[in-house]
Amino acid sequence: MSLLGTLGGTLQVAVIVGGSPLLLGVMRQVRARMEGRRGAGVGQPWRDLRKLAGKEAITPRGTTEMFRAAPVLLVAMTLVVVVVAPFVTTDSAIPQIADLFVVVALLAHATVVLALAGIDTGTAFGGMGASRETTILALVEPTVLVAIFALSVPVGSTNLSAIVGSSLAHPAQAIAPGSLLAAVALIVVIVAETGRLPVDNPATHLELTMVHEAMVLEYAGPDLALIELGSAMRLSVYLGLLANLFLPWGIATEVGVLALLGGVVAFAVKVAVLGAVLALVEVFLAKVRLFRVPELLAGSFLLALLAVTSSYVLA
Repeated sequence: MSLLGTLGGTLQVAVIVGGSPLLLGVMRQVRARMEGRRGAGVGQPWRDLRKLAGKEAITPRGTTEMFRAAPVLLVAMTLVVVVVAPFVTTDSAIPQIADLFVVVALLAHATVVLALAGIDTGTAFGGMGASRETTILALVEPTVLVAIFALSVPVGSTNLSAIVGSSLAHPAQAIAPGSLLAAVALIVVIVAETGRLPVDNPATHLELTMVHEAMVLEYAGPDLALIELGSAMRLSVYLGLLANLFLPWGIATEVGVLALLGGVVAFAVKVAVLGAVLALVEVFLAKVRLFRVPELLAGSFLLALLAVTSSYVLA
């Protein structure tokens, strides 16, 4: 554990916890402007969280501790990833955990606890959403592992800090065929894992189409606020990984006020730009049928496999 990693982990928690709702606000505002609407403003997600936090928490009859623990576990597992992943600095606060397999496992477990909470309610919607979510998860997680593993081949390590440091030292890796294929595969994964169009529509509650929303319909008050915050943090984490694994420029490599400030600004700008582009593209997309989603995710897995093959052949 280094001083740079400790400072970076602390800053990352502050930036992602405080900025994730603002990222959602930016994306909603971009989409509203593109659709000819005024929009509620960038700060509306934070106002919604404050309103939810002041309401009464309601627990459905018959649920177990799984239902009550799921929001806390979702935020806690995401926070661990926020602390250890190289977002603001190249060093990790806990290098032993900043590994590809550990980070992906933590993100997957956060999804699993929500699915279990949806099943725990005993409702048709909860079970339906959990079933759909686990199907998507089973197709998405191998793609994440293989796509990022393709980047680790030239480095010889699955540590995320080592991968980011190698990309920073060798900028040509960002335009290598393996990196480009892995980037496209990871973009599809982000769309599916965060419930964005065309896989899921976060702005609807139609029972025949919703996935994520179906699992959390029974939550209210502070519990729902935690879930909304955790989901926003997961979106920031995935976009941050995409930004720093392929475009790590601006990340802090030494201890210093200007270096750390530059790392924070660079991370915020990259994630905001990626979020705005994602929202812009969503305006022109329609949700695909649920039975077509596996085809889309299978295509992304094939791209990830091609990325690994290309990395080995061209290494």
